[in-house]
Amino acid sequence: MILVRPEPVADMEPFARAAQQGDPGGLARLLRHEYPAIRAIAIGILGAGPDAEDACQDTAVAALAHIGDLRDPSKVRPWLHAIVRNNCRMILRNRMPGLVESAGTDRIDSFLGDPAAIVERGALRDLVWHGLRQLTPATLPVAMLRYFTVRNSYEEIATLCGIPIGTVRSRLSEARRQLATVLPLIGDHRHLDQSAIDTERGEEAAAILSAVANRVPLPSVHERWAEDLVMYWPSGRISTGLAPIYDVLHSDYQMGARHRLTGVASTPGITIWEADAIYGSGRPDGFPAAGTWLLREKAGRVREVRLIYGSSALSA
Repeated sequence: MILVRPEPVADMEPFARAAQQGDPGGLARLLRHEYPAIRAIAIGILGAGPDAEDACQDTAVAALAHIGDLRDPSKVRPWLHAIVRNNCRMILRNRMPGLVESAGTDRIDSFLGDPAAIVERGALRDLVWHGLRQLTPATLPVAMLRYFTVRNSYEEIATLCGIPIGTVRSRLSEARRQLATVLPLIGDHRHLDQSAIDTERGEEAAAILSAVANRVPLPSVHERWAEDLVMYWPSGRISTGLAPIYDVLHSDYQMGARHRLTGVASTPGITIWEADAIYGSGRPDGFPAAGTWLLREKAGRVREVRLIYGSSALSA
């Protein structure tokens, strides 16, 4: 559980302001004080149990990531309470048949806006990403997919990572525990410029998604992507090397699809692309509207790629 021991502090605004200026200690004290109220809200809506704990943990991580975008620090309490209520409402909807759990638009975005865009603007952006880079190799991609992508239900994360849904839950719990331990300790460290990292990886993704459709040679891609990389397609097919990726993107191009990059999240060893498929004469039935790519690197080269579509898939 993250930071559950309350402190007798009446005014949370100074700690919210300190957190926005990059002081993780301020945010730690804020969460220690407010966590019991957050938990009470979650239990009041969901009842005691793992769902309420999940809602609380996701609220704490959202605060860690997005405190920099809070416009009025004096309203930090209702801000946190609104996040946990949104989390709980999403979980209630997901209890209904046919719905999947998501930490995306309905859970956080409805109150805060796009998570990745907020982290890009927030004062804690680089600190949060520094914290993410401290996660273990098993928990890192799960946390990145959960909090910084659109297709982030447990089911979708499980598919992208090639693990059972139960493992997704346990790794997210471990990621939250690690972040709660790591973030308060890294305020004085020098952090990499996350925007520069994402810009570099975004340029690579945009080049591939646009140039490959016309089979334009990309020497830089050939240098960074291993010739024997393994590609896991949404249909379950597994291929080896770059050629099948070129072939599928070229086939999309012939069917009138253009791929537009919409988001990038990257750390050393892991890169995630999100892209929309744009059709000149309207999207045909059964064709994907969007896709999420998970790239894994080893020794600086992309060795494994997994792809899921945002709607029914092509035949790849």
